[in-house]
Amino acid sequence: MSSSLTKSSFGQEQIPIAAIAAVKGGSPGQAATIAGAAISDLLGAANACAKLSRADQIITELGTGADSIAAAIGMVTAEKNFNNFVTDIPTICDDPTLPASKQLRGITPLIDPGVGGSDIANALSASSAKAPLDATGKSIADLLTANGFTNFTGQAADGAAPAAGGNAGNAASSVVSSAVAASSSAVVADCGAAPVAATSTAAAISSAVAVSSAAAATSTSAPATSNVQKSTIAGLDFGLCVPTIKFEGGLGGRPATEFTFQLIDPLAGKGQEEALNPNIITNRVCDQLTNVCEANAAAKTACTAAKAQILALGTRDKSTADAWNTALGFAGTVTNPDGGPASPAVSASAVAGRRGVRFEA
Repeated sequence: MSSSLTKSSFGQEQIPIAAIAAVKGGSPGQAATIAGAAISDLLGAANACAKLSRADQIITELGTGADSIAAAIGMVTAEKNFNNFVTDIPTICDDPTLPASKQLRGITPLIDPGVGGSDIANALSASSAKAPLDATGKSIADLLTANGFTNFTGQAADGAAPAAGGNAGNAASSVVSSAVAASSSAVVADCGAAPVAATSTAAAISSAVAVSSAAAATSTSAPATSNVQKSTIAGLDFGLCVPTIKFEGGLGGRPATEFTFQLIDPLAGKGQEEALNPNIITNRVCDQLTNVCEANAAAKTACTAAKAQILALGTRDKSTADAWNTALGFAGTVTNPDGGPASPAVSASAVAGRRGVRFEA
């Protein structure tokens, strides 16, 4: 292995995460939540446009303070994790609408030093972070190409390779890359809203499915799999997976009295630990729809909308899992499939407290 390859490490890609978590804007804990989600955007299999959407989310949700802008720029310029043993070229976002924030337009990313021509790209990234390029009507892929770096595969936000340009001849190898479903606009629209009923969200998703039906018929659509439970919402095909989540005690070796969220489907949930925060699990579900599930475009759109709903609800109990499952067309899913109580037991002291009875030691 050449010495240039050893210069790249996963720690390099993690540089913006701490800066995001430290942003003072937004509601309590919001910066940390975004920072946690941003880690997946820097993985080698993540869609190249995902980190740009995440950078927009930083500004939209955490504000335009100096620390927020700096963190967002860091996300745009961040070098994605790159597996030199799998491919010798990176994927670059070919969507001219991303990033959407004016503060981020015209800035290009760092490229793994093991990639041919990376010196050109990295010099451009450093200079554009200080003096952004004119990105009118141009994607980051366009900017890199125009400035002499073409050793990459262009990738659209839906995971597909572009019809032409950006080393389109190598596009087939990038289609299998994961598309992190991070529609920050949907999250922002719902984040400050009052809790939304799962049934109304399901109806809204049905409308979104109708709008995205053409996209659902593209190469991102998954073939029907007769042995996988189907959504009751017409048009949603989750492919090889059932995107439901559970809420149980004792998961991952925790005490039986400690309840956490987890994916139920073993394929979608592979490699994901249980979490107290349901948003970690819903984010993972949406990632996995492209990573392993082969879901269609309509299902991915629905997942993004449902993820925003759960974030807006702000609950962390059985009703949270029920709301998620119902929104995606799986109402009535048993949220404690491994047995045990459906919800944490209420202590006698808590019950008595609600009745005005005081327990003395």
